[in-house]
Amino acid sequence: MSATTTTNNQATSVPPLPSGMTSLERRASLTLASIYGLRMLGLFFILPVFAVYAQTLPQGHDKLLVGLALGVYGLTQALMQIPFGMASDHFGRKPVMVFGLIIFAIGSFVAGHSNDLHLIIAGRAIQGAGAISAAISAMIADSTREQHRTKAMAMVGMTIGLSFIVSLIFGPPIYHAISVPGMFNLTGILALLAIAVVIWVVPSAPMVRSAEELQGHWARAVLTPALIKLNFSIFVVNFLQVSMFVVVPVALVKYAGIPLLHHWMVYLPVTLMSFALAIPGIIWAEKYGYMKPVFVGSVALLVLTMVGFALGYKHPLGLIAALFFFFLAFNVMEALLPSLVSRTAPPSRKGLAMGFYNTGQSLGLFAGGATGGLLAQNFSREAVFLAAALLAMVWLLVSLTITPPAPRHMMPEPAEAG
Repeated sequence: MSATTTTNNQATSVPPLPSGMTSLERRASLTLASIYGLRMLGLFFILPVFAVYAQTLPQGHDKLLVGLALGVYGLTQALMQIPFGMASDHFGRKPVMVFGLIIFAIGSFVAGHSNDLHLIIAGRAIQGAGAISAAISAMIADSTREQHRTKAMAMVGMTIGLSFIVSLIFGPPIYHAISVPGMFNLTGILALLAIAVVIWVVPSAPMVRSAEELQGHWARAVLTPALIKLNFSIFVVNFLQVSMFVVVPVALVKYAGIPLLHHWMVYLPVTLMSFALAIPGIIWAEKYGYMKPVFVGSVALLVLTMVGFALGYKHPLGLIAALFFFFLAFNVMEALLPSLVSRTAPPSRKGLAMGFYNTGQSLGLFAGGATGGLLAQNFSREAVFLAAALLAMVWLLVSLTITPPAPRHMMPEPAEAG
């Protein structure tokens, strides 16, 4: 018996892992981030052009309908994120991702074959129903050690940012080449290609399953005050993002005199410079334990940015400066927030926790588009930014009460003896 025990201990001993990210961690993080970014590219693609394109459609001057077309996918994502997250905890991450990408592709093709604003809204709603963000984020958490979690989530944030940049830069010329229906169809094709990446390129990762946690009440596991505050945070981030793009593309044309085809000349330098400053801030916060000052400072910057938009969006320099500071804070938050959620959530409930997190994200996308369109339609463009600033001020107060979790130095566990 003692010999058997010795043999089992030797067989199950795990060599120490390198302090840096392993090749498997890098591969998992990069491939999953690329799928996340590819899907977000499909959702972002129309942001810089749709408000202009919609004016060629029946009822296209109805700003509320335009806002709904921009943000409705967030509503259906909000409805599906939690079920998809729970499903990924029970059936595995990859099957859920493949199923969601199929739904997303169907919605893309529906919108691509529509020249009626209501049908486009329906297609966007179907797109959002393929809610795989929670499964992707949970699989990244499964695939990485905690000390590298923020780096992995930063890769996701960077790919989201790069998707945003690509959509802002290439959206207008692609729009001129194939119009918005062609952009939707291209998005559907890219979603089908992403399925192949999930199946054959993304490395599999073991899921943490604790019987005690899985038997516990799921709501108590993920509806904690700490997680609720983080979910509210991502709601506000995405509310600000979509609501401002109800106004910004038109403002660049009308007040800055920049044709839609040349908007990339603003977006490219602004986003690249914001990345160059955001990445050192993220590394500094993670390495030296300054997560909270960077977090609160970024929220405060977003408050000032929304006020700056309201006061200066009619002035080219004011508009461009506000865009730069928005992207700076936005990029920081896209890296910090999912990392904080994955570290705060119980290990065996990461999929569910990320489902709630992405529900907050999706509701923010929907609410930002709908509210921005409603305020622009019935009040003024300034009202859009002032409402966003007010919400950001509430978030600033909440952010002061957020305490980042203490590191859990999770090492690989040896297999149980049979």
